Amino acid sequence: MPADRFSTATRLKALGEQAAARVYRARRPRRSRLTGRAALLALVACSLVVALAWPIKQYISQRSDIAAQRRKAEHAARMLNELRDQKARWQDPAYVKQQARRQLHYVLPGETGYIVQDGSGDAPVKRTPRAARRPWYETLWAGADEPVRSNRPGRR
Repeated sequence: MPADRFSTATRLKALGEQAAARVYRARRPRRSRLTGRAALLALVACSLVVALAWPIKQYISQRSDIAAQRRKAEHAARMLNELRDQKARWQDPAYVKQQARRQLHYVLPGETGYIVQDGSGDAPVKRTPRAARRPWYETLWAGADEPVRSNRPGRR
């Protein structure tokens, strides 16, 4: 059968089906790049990260605790050496004599001791009779009840 026998409608229908087939082939849903194997691998990796997070955190925490304990032990060893040196110094009678003269202001027989005050000491605290009569907690509450005053102008 020659091709001329087909009517125009039949030819248009065939052309339409061919075009539709091309469009549907082009619009065919694309396969996701995430395959089942890749999803399983991602799930295993996430599980490992979650499973190892706590032990790694504990390991790091324990390492820092060990370092802190080592620092404490080194400090204690230094203090022990200083105390041993100080004990050895106190065994020497000349050192004891020197410290008694310096700290306790002892003098040897026949010497005259002087204490010079240069005025650099703290002045005694002056208490008002009213403040001396009140207990400390009332003074504390009296200070807490007073409003806070700002140094800015225009504010009370």
